[in-house]
Amino acid sequence: MLEEGMQAPAFTLADKDGNMVSLSDFLGKKVVLYFYPKDNTPGCTRQACAFGSAYKEFEEKNAVIIGISKDSVVSHAKFAEKYKLPFILLSDPERQAIEAYGVWRPKLLYGKSFLGIVRTTFVIDETGKIIKVMPKVKPDTNAADVLKILG
Repeated sequence: MLEEGMQAPAFTLADKDGNMVSLSDFLGKKVVLYFYPKDNTPGCTRQACAFGSAYKEFEEKNAVIIGISKDSVVSHAKFAEKYKLPFILLSDPERQAIEAYGVWRPKLLYGKSFLGIVRTTFVIDETGKIIKVMPKVKPDTNAADVLKILG
């Protein structure tokens, strides 16, 4: 598991428009990197909309928001359009970043165990170091909790 103070693993993934985006593109800015299970599910939608509603506050703190899931570029485009999400959504079907950040883990649902994305947020500083790891975040309070961390 990644810990605070560690260098954030590099990645390059496609955004909702098919453009390739790398973590290194944001050196000099804070990055709020959140991993979520699936577009258009209740918890993930509430989490994304909360980040979207607070987008201007994140911008004022020199922070970029990036959401990552296994969903396709097309799915992300529809999700972003439907909820007017102003931030970056990256598609990771090969689980490159998902596994590098250690969020592909066993989960339990209705007594059945399976592998999936554990909802986790990482706050990364301007130099690419992880300053906060937030495991098993709550969709409804994640954005507000991150804003408090950013000061």
